[in-house]
Amino acid sequence: MPRANDAVQAMLQEYADLIAIRGGDAFKARAYEKAARAVGGHPADIAGLDVKGLKEIPGVGTSVAGKIVEYLRTGHMTVVDEARDSIPAGVRELIGIPGLGPRKAMLLHRELGISSVDQLLDAIRRERLRDLKGFGERTEENILHGISLLRQPGADRILISRAMEVAEQIVAELSALPGRARCTYAGSLRRMRETIGDVDVLVASRKPDAYMEALTSMPTTTEVIAAGRKKTSVRTADGLQVDLRVLPPESWGAGLQYFTGSKAHNIRTRELAVHQGLKLSEYGLFDAESGERLASETEEEVYARLGLSWIPPALREDRGEIAAARRGELPALVTERDIRGDLHTHTDLTDGLASLEDMVAAAAARGYTYFALTDHAPDLAMQRMTAEKILAQREQVRALDRTHHGMRLLHGTELNIGPDGGLDWPDEFLAGFDLCVASVHSHFNQSRGDLTRRLVRAAENPYVSVIGHPTTRRIGKRPPIDADFDEVFAVCARTGTALEINAHPERLDLCDEDILRARQYGVKFAIDSDAHATTHLPYLRYGIGTAQRGWLTKDDVINTWPLTRLRRFLRPTKG
Repeated sequence: MPRANDAVQAMLQEYADLIAIRGGDAFKARAYEKAARAVGGHPADIAGLDVKGLKEIPGVGTSVAGKIVEYLRTGHMTVVDEARDSIPAGVRELIGIPGLGPRKAMLLHRELGISSVDQLLDAIRRERLRDLKGFGERTEENILHGISLLRQPGADRILISRAMEVAEQIVAELSALPGRARCTYAGSLRRMRETIGDVDVLVASRKPDAYMEALTSMPTTTEVIAAGRKKTSVRTADGLQVDLRVLPPESWGAGLQYFTGSKAHNIRTRELAVHQGLKLSEYGLFDAESGERLASETEEEVYARLGLSWIPPALREDRGEIAAARRGELPALVTERDIRGDLHTHTDLTDGLASLEDMVAAAAARGYTYFALTDHAPDLAMQRMTAEKILAQREQVRALDRTHHGMRLLHGTELNIGPDGGLDWPDEFLAGFDLCVASVHSHFNQSRGDLTRRLVRAAENPYVSVIGHPTTRRIGKRPPIDADFDEVFAVCARTGTALEINAHPERLDLCDEDILRARQYGVKFAIDSDAHATTHLPYLRYGIGTAQRGWLTKDDVINTWPLTRLRRFLRPTKG
């Protein structure tokens, strides 16, 4: 189940937000933000640590450590409870609107008395916000979009990373029971959707009672929603619903296909079965007249009997996969094994949590052939980067090159795409980097035309190899920027600029639908972790899942290529 680190990180980040809302010391707020990231990125579970042990985590001092110990012992932080009580509940509701933020929420309450989403909607309709500093017509549009995201069906879905932690722990515990039954997760999690509504777990066994009892008695189960011999539903401590189904062993393949979905994909496969005089259910594929079972034990045989090649779960969204499987033209999807290196990572030189040496060692342990360090450039002022600092890091990188299992190191930087599309350093300085990732980090509310020109100018720079997290979205927190991405995709294809699939589970940017569009233009992609700690490097799996949902092959992804081919791509040849 999720580590204590995750809950503590959320609590410390909430306290930092509460400090900001109340107009408190900005330095103190940043200190708690840094502590939150440090705890979240710490490789070991902090559950058993005392104040002394916690203080060994960079960014965690005596005061913060004491508050963490209080939370670990009691489930509360007194300072957070007090801060919550001092802020109107309506303001906390406003903070939940993607793109609004704590300071603007407090300003709306203080200046206009707004303390609910409905009151905010009314104020926007009456154009009351436009007299406030920092608000305008564009801001109103973004707030309205954020409210629509907050209220749309499925807004209570959780990030794939959180659901995966729960599912893998449950599968591990059920698989360890006597009998060695087949057990796995299914549903939208198996299809690698970016958010998950609930977790579906399947077991193949003729003795379901032991598995049902094991699920209901797990320490993380706080509520039994429904219990039976075929299906049991529970709720975990963090509110996630888990549905366990036990199937007869001979129905494993049909059940896995059925409960993986999607609903639209299953409708297509059932229609295909009907046209062939068959009936498809979670128990098998049957002859409609005789009732004879024709296939059921494996997914492969179910699809084969329907005249289809096996369809990878990530493709099962009714986006043409049935027709492609019938023609034998499904793509050989990129896998995590294909990735030779990570091209977007950070160290503690800027906002990362781990040293250069630790990041390199962790990358080598993953078996990478090459690895890029891309700390932030100076226009992200809070990082306090200078030319001298980045050049000193370059010397360190060169000294560490090939010292870990022969892994090659690339020295790069993550540039900031300014409001006019300009970058942090001049071209002659950028020429010294092995690669440059360029990303939008601010001024998200520009006009559609300005945002488009901004990205296009960056893509046309001869030293920009990758556009990082292109839409800037943060799932459930910040909507994508409003740019003409078809124009951006066309320019990236023309200039040979890769688009990033940022694997951080809060981003997954580009998303699968954008990948499908960009791929049509002939764009190449980089699947990167954007790791700010050694524990973030495994996030790559979520980027891989998103890339698969976008039908990408290894040839589409530049960091599956051998280093010699990658270097040719990174070399500036744009005209």
